[in-house]
Amino acid sequence: MSSSNFTQGNSLASRDVRNVIHSYTNLSAHEKTGPLIIETGKGIYVYDDNGKEYIEGLAGLWCTSFGFGEKELIDAATKQMHKLPYYHSFASKSTEPGILLAEKLLEIAPSSDLSKAFFVNSGSEANDTVVKLVWYYNNSKGRPEKKKIISRQKAYHGVTVAAASMTGLPPLHNDFDLPIENITHTSCPHYYRFGLDGESEDEFSTRMAVELEQKILAEGPETVAAFIAEPVMGAGGVIVPPKGYFEKIQAILKKYDILMIADEVICGFGRTGNMWGSETFGIKPDILSCAKALSSAYLPIAAVLVSQEIYGELVRQSEKHGAFAHGYTYSGHPVPAAVALRTLELMEERNILEHVQQVAPLFQKRFNDLQDHPLVGEVRVCGLVGAVEIVADKKTKASFDPSLTLGAKAVAYMQDEGLISRAVAGDNVALCPPLIITEDEINTMFDRFKRGLDRVAADVDENNWRAG
Repeated sequence: MSSSNFTQGNSLASRDVRNVIHSYTNLSAHEKTGPLIIETGKGIYVYDDNGKEYIEGLAGLWCTSFGFGEKELIDAATKQMHKLPYYHSFASKSTEPGILLAEKLLEIAPSSDLSKAFFVNSGSEANDTVVKLVWYYNNSKGRPEKKKIISRQKAYHGVTVAAASMTGLPPLHNDFDLPIENITHTSCPHYYRFGLDGESEDEFSTRMAVELEQKILAEGPETVAAFIAEPVMGAGGVIVPPKGYFEKIQAILKKYDILMIADEVICGFGRTGNMWGSETFGIKPDILSCAKALSSAYLPIAAVLVSQEIYGELVRQSEKHGAFAHGYTYSGHPVPAAVALRTLELMEERNILEHVQQVAPLFQKRFNDLQDHPLVGEVRVCGLVGAVEIVADKKTKASFDPSLTLGAKAVAYMQDEGLISRAVAGDNVALCPPLIITEDEINTMFDRFKRGLDRVAADVDENNWRAG
């Protein structure tokens, strides 16, 4: 039951049920329980319509890096609304916020090879655009057969047709008739789940690279255009790459002239302790997509950064066809661009990267302390993002029956304790708090997290679910 005292009358909750389709929600169950209605937010906290406080332990959807109510970002939006509330970037039009934001993004980009920025409105749109750019690029180079994009099982790249196709999670494909043609998937680099007996982490990474090469050869190197990867796989379970993984993968890509696409939608802007996850894991992208914390999620905006070589082919094609015929009504919208620019400025002014590096050791310690919990099989953590995997048997790594939905039960208990977390890819429970979180708040967050896990453990013992 939500905090909204859901009834079948004319309450806000009942009106929601009658009128709103909710993302990633069991719609049948939602009709019976109604929503949790969040009314206000301040710092790392949000408050429901009954005034109950919650730590927003997932920064909304991995995105609200400055927390809630940041006056500087609100003022940036308000100032720009008064000055120019909207304009577009079609037909050689531009605005000051878009120009300055592009300059700033390229200044802080993880590679000097990234030379141009294209603005969109979400991570899904960014990755959908990436697919089109890769295909357009290879057509320009006279390689119409070089179109396949390799993603990974358990990857998450968005929900538009092409982005959801690159996503390696079955629920995003089931009955949506996805994936589309020219999108394929290679193995998930999750050492805990897929490492072989006696295989070291480095050996596992080597095997992942060998499997990728075998897939490229089976598909035909002349048909494979790009490989896309999140530095840390978010919705797939917060999977941190094993030792040496990206170094070995990129060597294979270079061998067969395949573009490296870094999906920095979650990892970008400080989440892993560096500005980019690519810096944390030694990735040198030809294309980079970013979103979410770009504006601390205060307004929708995302970007695709491309190398000068790729941009050169866009220019060539625009000469051929008369225009680069791609773009969105709100691409480079001046108000989100102004907020995003102020967000990046605040990161520097307030030394947010240094703050993350200072508090991350405690965040990681509190996660690692959960390794001894009777339900926890693995702890995965990097910077200020992490998850625990709930298992039925710590020695064999056996999972619980999926029908028990223990990850979801844990999240519900945590919510009752005043913490919003998220179950991802089954029984993995994730935290990804606002980057401004303090050490005291980290301790409070994990105290609530553990109480939620303890309540699930009590249910497991009471119902003897391990025996099933």
